[in-house]
Amino acid sequence: MTARISIRGFAVASATAVTTVGAVVGVASGSQQGAAEPVELAASEATLLADLPVDGNTQVQTASLTQQADRQSDAANAAEQRSAAESARQQAAKDAQAKKEQAEAERRAKEAREKAEREAKEREEAAEAASRGAGRTDASFPQQSSYSVAEVKAMAQQIVGGGQFQCFSNIVTRESGWDYTATNPSSGAYGLVQAYPASKMSSVGADWRTNPATQIKWGLNYMNERYGSPCGAWEWWQANHYY
Repeated sequence: MTARISIRGFAVASATAVTTVGAVVGVASGSQQGAAEPVELAASEATLLADLPVDGNTQVQTASLTQQADRQSDAANAAEQRSAAESARQQAAKDAQAKKEQAEAERRAKEAREKAEREAKEREEAAEAASRGAGRTDASFPQQSSYSVAEVKAMAQQIVGGGQFQCFSNIVTRESGWDYTATNPSSGAYGLVQAYPASKMSSVGADWRTNPATQIKWGLNYMNERYGSPCGAWEWWQANHYY
């Protein structure tokens, strides 16, 4: 609040001084003007004087303090906003990282489930194929002096079974081209499945040199025992170009 000081007393004192001065002036010029009458300042005129501020700088100082307080408040608000924004950014980053890690964990879990399901299915198919093959290896086919590729394939389809026949066929096509008399000149591997040594096929039948069915039965047993199934053997063959 602006400090003010009343000057009513000053006004009265000034009126009195004016009266006194007037009296003195009157005495000094008495012969010409006569006795001077006292000059008085009416009380109503004295009371018209207003209270005045002691120092106009007080208002300036008050305004300066107000502005300073406003600036401090604005600065505090700005700092609070920056802090809140930084906290929000950090939380968003944490949330994004957690989401990414969760997605990665879910992906790995899904891949593990799919792999387990695939391997289980392959084992089931291999077991089924082995069962079918085991039941058919005893099948007999009329002995012939020679066999066409179509006849040999028909034998293989009956012995191996439809579920694994394509994989078996893929290997035989690349090993011998379905020629049951095919011989490797360097190693001596022989027959449809290029058994080495060729005499191993005698475990199925003594006619292994001339009977495609004997070769097919031996090849199926070999693939089942070593790779789980003809498709297991084919998967290995694709990676290594032998089985």
